[in-house]
Amino acid sequence: MRKRIGILTSGGDCAGLNAVIRGVVRRADEGYGWDVIGIREGTMGLLSRPLAYEVLDPRQFTGTHLRQGGTVLGTTNEGDPFDFPMPDGSRKDRSEELIAGYNELQLDALIGIGGDGSMAILRRLAQQGGIPLVGIPKTIDNDLGSTEFSIGYTTAVDVATSALDMLQPTAASHNRVMVLEVMGRDAGHIALAAGIAGGADIILIPEIPYTIENITKKIDRLKMRGRNFALVIVGEAVKQENGETAQVTFSDGQSRYGGIGHYLADAIFRATGAETRVTVLGHVQRGAAPSAQDRLFGQAFGVKAVDLIKDGIDDVMVAWRNRQIVAVPIQDAIDQYQAVEPEGVMVQTARGLEICLGDD
Repeated sequence: MRKRIGILTSGGDCAGLNAVIRGVVRRADEGYGWDVIGIREGTMGLLSRPLAYEVLDPRQFTGTHLRQGGTVLGTTNEGDPFDFPMPDGSRKDRSEELIAGYNELQLDALIGIGGDGSMAILRRLAQQGGIPLVGIPKTIDNDLGSTEFSIGYTTAVDVATSALDMLQPTAASHNRVMVLEVMGRDAGHIALAAGIAGGADIILIPEIPYTIENITKKIDRLKMRGRNFALVIVGEAVKQENGETAQVTFSDGQSRYGGIGHYLADAIFRATGAETRVTVLGHVQRGAAPSAQDRLFGQAFGVKAVDLIKDGIDDVMVAWRNRQIVAVPIQDAIDQYQAVEPEGVMVQTARGLEICLGDD
Protein backbone atom coordinates (compact mmCIF):
# COMPACT_ATOMS: atom_id res chain seq x y z
CA MET A 1 0.00 0.00 0.00
CA ARG A 2 1.09 3.59 -0.67
CA LYS A 3 1.74 5.09 2.75
CA ARG A 4 1.11 8.72 3.69
CA ILE A 5 3.65 10.28 6.05
CA GLY A 6 3.02 13.61 7.73
CA ILE A 7 5.89 15.99 8.47
CA LEU A 8 5.94 19.24 10.43
CA THR A 9 8.47 21.70 11.81
CA SER A 10 7.77 22.97 15.31
CA GLY A 11 9.33 25.52 17.62
CA GLY A 12 11.80 28.20 16.57
CA ASP A 13 13.09 28.16 13.01
CA CYS A 14 16.69 27.52 12.06
CA ALA A 15 18.88 26.66 9.10
CA GLY A 16 18.79 23.07 7.84
CA LEU A 17 15.07 22.40 8.22
CA ASN A 18 14.50 22.36 4.47
CA ALA A 19 17.33 19.86 4.10
CA VAL A 20 15.49 17.54 6.49
CA ILE A 21 12.26 17.91 4.53
CA ARG A 22 14.13 17.20 1.30
CA GLY A 23 15.66 14.04 2.77
CA VAL A 24 12.25 12.79 3.90
CA VAL A 25 10.50 13.54 0.61
CA ARG A 26 13.19 12.03 -1.59
CA ARG A 27 13.58 8.89 0.48
CA ALA A 28 9.85 8.32 0.88
CA ASP A 29 9.05 8.84 -2.80
CA GLU A 30 12.02 7.29 -4.56
CA GLY A 31 12.76 4.64 -1.95
CA TYR A 32 9.28 3.38 -1.11
CA GLY A 33 6.76 5.13 -3.35
CA TRP A 34 5.11 6.91 -0.41
CA ASP A 35 3.43 10.33 -0.24
CA VAL A 36 4.67 12.99 2.17
CA ILE A 37 2.12 15.45 3.54
CA GLY A 38 3.62 18.72 4.71
CA ILE A 39 1.67 20.15 7.67
CA ARG A 40 1.82 23.92 7.73
CA GLU A 41 2.74 26.07 10.74
CA GLY A 42 3.63 23.15 12.97
CA THR A 43 0.79 21.70 15.06
CA MET A 44 -1.38 24.68 14.05
CA GLY A 45 -1.89 23.07 10.65
CA LEU A 46 -3.70 20.16 12.29
CA LEU A 47 -5.82 22.47 14.45
CA SER A 48 -6.93 24.65 11.54
CA ARG A 49 -10.26 24.00 9.88
CA PRO A 50 -9.93 23.39 7.04
CA LEU A 51 -6.63 21.65 7.72
CA ALA A 52 -3.52 23.51 6.53
CA TYR A 53 -1.33 21.10 4.59
CA GLU A 54 0.08 20.25 1.16
CA VAL A 55 1.23 17.13 -0.62
CA LEU A 56 4.96 17.67 -1.12
CA ASP A 57 6.01 17.18 -4.73
CA PRO A 58 9.41 15.44 -5.01
CA ARG A 59 10.06 17.37 -8.23
CA GLN A 60 10.29 20.57 -6.20
CA PHE A 61 13.15 19.25 -4.08
CA THR A 62 15.92 19.39 -6.65
CA GLY A 63 18.44 21.04 -4.33
CA THR A 64 17.29 24.65 -4.17
CA HIS A 65 15.77 24.11 -0.74
CA LEU A 66 19.15 22.99 0.60
CA ARG A 67 20.40 26.55 0.31
CA GLN A 68 17.44 28.19 2.02
CA GLY A 69 17.20 29.04 5.69
CA GLY A 70 13.95 28.76 7.62
CA THR A 71 11.29 26.21 6.72
CA VAL A 72 9.10 26.03 3.63
CA LEU A 73 6.32 24.62 5.83
CA GLY A 74 6.33 27.41 8.39
CA THR A 75 6.49 26.80 12.13
CA THR A 76 5.21 28.03 15.47
CA ASN A 77 6.51 28.13 19.03
CA GLU A 78 3.15 29.13 20.52
CA GLY A 79 -0.22 27.45 21.01
CA ASP A 80 0.36 24.36 23.15
CA PRO A 81 -2.57 22.15 22.07
CA PHE A 82 -2.96 20.90 25.65
CA ASP A 83 -3.25 24.45 27.00
CA PHE A 84 -4.36 26.50 24.03
CA PRO A 85 -5.12 30.24 24.49
CA MET A 86 -8.63 31.09 23.31
CA PRO A 87 -9.89 34.49 22.05
CA ASP A 88 -11.87 35.10 25.26
CA GLY A 89 -8.75 34.73 27.39
CA SER A 90 -9.53 31.21 28.57
CA ARG A 91 -7.39 28.17 27.90
CA LYS A 92 -8.55 24.90 26.37
CA ASP A 93 -7.25 21.38 25.78
CA ARG A 94 -7.49 20.99 21.99
CA SER A 95 -5.41 17.84 21.71
CA GLU A 96 -8.33 15.71 20.49
CA GLU A 97 -8.96 18.22 17.69
CA LEU A 98 -5.37 17.87 16.60
CA ILE A 99 -5.52 14.08 16.67
CA ALA A 100 -8.73 14.25 14.64
CA GLY A 101 -6.89 16.38 12.08
CA TYR A 102 -4.16 13.76 11.84
CA ASN A 103 -6.74 11.03 11.27
CA GLU A 104 -8.62 13.12 8.72
CA LEU A 105 -5.45 13.26 6.62
CA GLN A 106 -5.32 9.45 6.77
CA LEU A 107 -1.67 9.50 7.78
CA ASP A 108 0.27 6.35 8.62
CA ALA A 109 2.98 8.09 10.67
CA LEU A 110 4.27 11.50 11.66
CA ILE A 111 7.78 12.97 11.53
CA GLY A 112 8.24 15.89 13.90
CA ILE A 113 11.24 18.20 13.67
CA GLY A 114 11.73 20.12 16.90
CA GLY A 115 13.55 20.78 20.15
CA ASP A 116 12.85 19.48 23.64
CA GLY A 117 9.61 21.42 24.13
CA SER A 118 8.18 20.40 20.77
CA MET A 119 9.28 16.81 21.24
CA ALA A 120 7.52 16.63 24.60
CA ILE A 121 4.24 17.94 23.16
CA LEU A 122 4.40 15.74 20.06
CA ARG A 123 5.17 12.62 22.08
CA ARG A 124 2.27 13.29 24.43
CA LEU A 125 -0.04 13.68 21.41
CA ALA A 126 1.34 10.50 19.84
CA GLN A 127 0.77 8.52 23.03
CA GLN A 128 -2.77 9.84 23.38
CA GLY A 129 -3.74 9.35 19.74
CA GLY A 130 -1.85 6.17 18.88
CA ILE A 131 0.26 8.05 16.35
CA PRO A 132 3.52 6.43 15.17
CA LEU A 133 6.02 9.28 15.73
CA VAL A 134 9.65 9.70 14.75
CA GLY A 135 11.44 12.84 15.95
CA ILE A 136 14.32 14.76 14.37
CA PRO A 137 16.38 17.03 16.66
CA LYS A 138 16.36 20.70 15.79
CA THR A 139 17.73 23.52 17.94
CA ILE A 140 20.49 26.05 17.46
CA ASP A 141 21.14 25.74 21.20
CA ASN A 142 22.36 22.11 20.78
CA ASP A 143 20.98 21.33 24.23
CA LEU A 144 18.83 18.35 23.29
CA GLY A 145 20.14 15.19 24.92
CA SER A 146 21.16 11.91 23.30
CA THR A 147 22.61 13.52 20.16
CA GLU A 148 25.94 15.21 19.57
CA PHE A 149 24.47 17.63 17.03
CA SER A 150 21.05 19.11 16.39
CA ILE A 151 19.96 20.69 13.12
CA GLY A 152 20.67 24.43 13.04
CA TYR A 153 23.53 24.45 15.54
CA THR A 154 26.52 24.50 13.20
CA THR A 155 25.03 27.27 11.08
CA ALA A 156 24.45 29.40 14.17
CA VAL A 157 28.07 28.83 15.20
CA ASP A 158 29.26 29.78 11.70
CA VAL A 159 27.28 33.05 11.83
CA ALA A 160 28.66 33.97 15.26
CA THR A 161 32.20 33.10 14.14
CA SER A 162 31.80 35.27 11.05
CA ALA A 163 30.60 38.12 13.27
CA LEU A 164 33.78 37.90 15.35
CA ASP A 165 35.82 37.87 12.14
CA MET A 166 34.18 41.12 11.08
CA LEU A 167 34.37 42.78 14.50
CA GLN A 168 38.10 42.19 14.91
CA PRO A 169 39.33 44.71 12.27
CA THR A 170 37.14 47.53 13.55
CA ALA A 171 38.12 46.72 17.13
CA ALA A 172 41.80 46.99 16.21
CA SER A 173 41.24 50.15 14.16
CA HIS A 174 39.58 52.00 17.04
CA ASN A 175 41.32 50.49 20.10
CA ARG A 176 38.05 49.02 21.31
CA VAL A 177 36.64 46.16 23.31
CA MET A 178 33.96 44.50 21.20
CA VAL A 179 31.22 42.52 22.99
CA LEU A 180 29.19 40.05 20.94
CA GLU A 181 25.98 38.69 22.48
CA VAL A 182 24.73 35.44 20.96
CA MET A 183 21.72 33.17 21.36
CA GLY A 184 21.79 29.73 22.97
CA ARG A 185 19.11 29.93 25.62
CA ASP A 186 20.41 28.34 28.88
CA ALA A 187 23.33 26.55 27.22
CA GLY A 188 26.63 28.09 26.19
CA HIS A 189 27.44 25.85 23.22
CA ILE A 190 27.21 28.58 20.55
CA ALA A 191 29.25 31.12 22.51
CA LEU A 192 31.93 28.58 23.41
CA ALA A 193 32.35 27.07 19.94
CA ALA A 194 32.20 30.39 18.08
CA GLY A 195 34.49 32.03 20.61
CA ILE A 196 37.19 29.42 20.07
CA ALA A 197 36.74 29.40 16.29
CA GLY A 198 36.63 33.20 16.07
CA GLY A 199 39.61 33.95 18.28
CA ALA A 200 37.72 35.57 21.15
CA ASP A 201 39.78 36.69 24.14
CA ILE A 202 36.94 36.27 26.63
CA ILE A 203 34.08 33.75 26.47
CA LEU A 204 31.25 33.92 28.99
CA ILE A 205 28.71 31.09 29.20
CA PRO A 206 25.90 30.33 31.68
CA GLU A 207 27.59 27.19 32.96
CA ILE A 208 30.69 28.97 34.32
CA PRO A 209 30.52 31.86 36.84
CA TYR A 210 32.54 35.00 36.16
CA THR A 211 33.60 38.26 37.78
CA ILE A 212 34.18 41.63 36.19
CA GLU A 213 37.50 41.68 38.03
CA ASN A 214 38.70 38.60 36.14
CA ILE A 215 37.56 40.09 32.83
CA THR A 216 39.43 43.30 33.66
CA LYS A 217 42.61 41.36 34.47
CA LYS A 218 42.45 39.65 31.09
CA ILE A 219 42.07 42.94 29.24
CA ASP A 220 44.95 44.43 31.23
CA ARG A 221 47.16 41.46 30.31
CA LEU A 222 46.34 41.97 26.64
CA LYS A 223 47.37 45.64 26.93
CA MET A 224 50.65 44.67 28.59
CA ARG A 225 51.40 42.44 25.61
CA GLY A 226 50.87 45.32 23.22
CA ARG A 227 47.32 44.55 22.13
CA ASN A 228 45.00 47.50 21.56
CA PHE A 229 41.71 45.60 21.37
CA ALA A 230 39.78 42.67 22.84
CA LEU A 231 36.96 40.45 21.65
CA VAL A 232 34.32 39.24 24.11
CA ILE A 233 31.52 36.77 23.28
CA VAL A 234 28.70 36.11 25.74
CA GLY A 235 25.72 33.76 25.77
CA GLU A 236 22.35 35.48 26.20
CA ALA A 237 21.52 33.58 29.43
CA VAL A 238 24.65 34.68 31.30
CA LYS A 239 23.57 36.47 34.46
CA GLN A 240 24.72 39.83 35.72
CA GLU A 241 27.41 39.69 38.37
CA ASN A 242 24.78 40.08 41.12
CA GLY A 243 23.01 36.95 39.88
CA GLU A 244 20.10 38.71 38.18
CA THR A 245 19.03 37.63 34.70
CA ALA A 246 19.26 40.20 31.93
CA GLN A 247 15.89 40.32 30.19
CA VAL A 248 13.96 42.49 27.79
CA THR A 249 10.19 42.92 28.07
CA PHE A 250 8.43 43.36 24.75
CA SER A 251 5.18 45.12 23.88
CA ASP A 252 3.26 41.83 24.00
CA GLY A 253 4.21 41.48 27.65
CA GLN A 254 6.64 38.60 27.16
CA SER A 255 10.10 38.73 28.70
CA ARG A 256 13.04 37.11 26.93
CA TYR A 257 16.78 36.93 27.41
CA GLY A 258 18.56 40.07 26.28
CA GLY A 259 20.77 42.87 27.51
CA ILE A 260 23.72 41.02 29.03
CA GLY A 261 26.00 42.36 26.29
CA HIS A 262 25.19 45.98 27.15
CA TYR A 263 25.52 45.26 30.86
CA LEU A 264 29.02 43.85 30.32
CA ALA A 265 30.06 46.67 28.01
CA ASP A 266 29.14 49.24 30.63
CA ALA A 267 30.88 47.28 33.39
CA ILE A 268 34.04 46.85 31.30
CA PHE A 269 34.13 50.55 30.45
CA ARG A 270 33.76 51.56 34.09
CA ALA A 271 36.46 49.09 35.18
CA THR A 272 39.02 49.74 32.42
CA GLY A 273 38.11 52.98 30.69
CA ALA A 274 38.28 51.15 27.38
CA GLU A 275 35.97 52.25 24.60
CA THR A 276 33.45 49.44 24.31
CA ARG A 277 30.84 48.54 21.72
CA VAL A 278 28.12 45.87 21.64
CA THR A 279 26.68 43.73 18.85
CA VAL A 280 23.62 41.56 19.48
CA LEU A 281 23.23 38.92 16.78
CA GLY A 282 19.78 37.75 17.75
CA HIS A 283 17.79 36.05 15.00
CA VAL A 284 20.54 36.55 12.43
CA GLN A 285 21.81 33.19 13.70
CA ARG A 286 18.59 31.48 12.64
CA GLY A 287 18.12 32.76 9.11
CA ALA A 288 21.45 32.19 7.38
CA ALA A 289 22.08 29.81 4.50
CA PRO A 290 22.63 26.39 6.08
CA SER A 291 26.17 25.20 6.70
CA ALA A 292 27.42 22.14 4.85
CA GLN A 293 27.08 20.12 8.05
CA ASP A 294 23.45 21.13 8.61
CA ARG A 295 22.66 20.24 5.01
CA LEU A 296 24.39 16.89 5.39
CA PHE A 297 22.92 15.92 8.75
CA GLY A 298 19.52 17.29 7.78
CA GLN A 299 19.20 14.99 4.79
CA ALA A 300 20.77 12.04 6.60
CA PHE A 301 18.34 12.44 9.51
CA GLY A 302 15.43 12.68 7.07
CA VAL A 303 16.41 9.49 5.26
CA LYS A 304 16.87 7.64 8.56
CA ALA A 305 13.48 8.78 9.85
CA VAL A 306 11.71 7.34 6.81
CA ASP A 307 13.65 4.08 7.11
CA LEU A 308 12.59 3.77 10.75
CA ILE A 309 8.96 4.12 9.73
CA LYS A 310 9.51 1.48 7.07
CA ASP A 311 10.85 -0.86 9.78
CA GLY A 312 7.88 -0.18 12.06
CA ILE A 313 9.95 1.66 14.67
CA ASP A 314 8.41 4.69 16.38
CA ASP A 315 8.52 6.74 19.59
CA VAL A 316 12.17 7.38 18.77
CA MET A 317 14.33 10.32 17.72
CA VAL A 318 17.16 10.05 15.23
CA ALA A 319 20.50 11.09 16.69
CA TRP A 320 24.17 11.45 15.76
CA ARG A 321 26.52 9.42 17.96
CA ASN A 322 30.05 8.25 17.34
CA ARG A 323 29.87 8.94 13.59
CA GLN A 324 26.62 6.98 13.28
CA ILE A 325 22.95 7.87 12.96
CA VAL A 326 21.01 5.92 15.57
CA ALA A 327 17.50 5.81 17.02
CA VAL A 328 17.04 6.78 20.67
CA PRO A 329 13.84 6.90 22.77
CA ILE A 330 12.26 10.35 22.50
CA GLN A 331 11.76 10.50 26.26
CA ASP A 332 15.48 9.92 26.84
CA ALA A 333 16.34 12.82 24.54
CA ILE A 334 13.93 15.09 26.40
CA ASP A 335 15.13 14.03 29.84
CA GLN A 336 18.87 14.31 29.13
CA TYR A 337 19.43 18.06 28.92
CA GLN A 338 22.81 18.79 27.34
CA ALA A 339 24.53 21.83 28.76
CA VAL A 340 28.21 22.66 28.35
CA GLU A 341 30.37 20.43 30.53
CA PRO A 342 32.56 22.79 32.62
CA GLU A 343 35.35 20.20 32.49
CA GLY A 344 34.63 19.09 28.92
CA VAL A 345 37.01 19.11 25.97
CA MET A 346 35.84 22.44 24.53
CA VAL A 347 36.26 24.23 27.85
CA GLN A 348 39.70 22.68 28.26
CA THR A 349 40.58 23.75 24.74
CA ALA A 350 39.59 27.33 25.53
CA ARG A 351 41.68 27.33 28.70
CA GLY A 352 44.60 25.82 26.78
CA LEU A 353 44.41 28.75 24.37
CA GLU A 354 44.50 31.19 27.31
CA ILE A 355 40.98 32.34 26.63
CA CYS A 356 39.42 33.88 29.73
CA LEU A 357 36.18 32.20 30.81
CA GLY A 358 35.62 34.74 33.55
CA ASP A 359 36.44 32.48 36.49
CA ASP A 360 40.19 33.11 36.67
